[in-house]
Amino acid sequence: MTQNRFSTSIDGDRLERIDGSLNALEADLDMLIALTVDERRELFKMGTKSHAFCSTALNVAQQHAGLMPRDFDIDEFRRDHLALEILRPRAMRLAHLAQRMADTELALGSDVMAAALEVYGVLKVAGKDKGVDEARRELASRFSRRRPTDETPPKV
Repeated sequence: MTQNRFSTSIDGDRLERIDGSLNALEADLDMLIALTVDERRELFKMGTKSHAFCSTALNVAQQHAGLMPRDFDIDEFRRDHLALEILRPRAMRLAHLAQRMADTELALGSDVMAAALEVYGVLKVAGKDKGVDEARRELASRFSRRRPTDETPPKV
């Protein structure tokens, strides 16, 4: 093979541990929610600068609870703030792991595609009259362009 960006094999024991870990994470994080695209768009976003603002606001609200409206739930504010402080570093670790997983998947897919193209290239050149015409046609279908049928108007 001409390309090998990544090489590994995953044995059954490791795969079982990975799946067990993922199952445990999913079970332990069952309180997480999923937002719609519209909900994400409408929500306030808390960036780096906003973190200090929110921490200060929590301290001020706790110190001056008497100024806050009766329906303002300082305890809920505190719980949300604490939950964010707990989840954020773990979310960052998971995001980093997910990016490495995506990069590895990309590299492996590229290796597999490069090897498949090499096989196809060999069949195109050296496979004539070797009994692999059907296999070559099957691989060639990946690159075929659909031709308009009588029912489909041609693209202009």
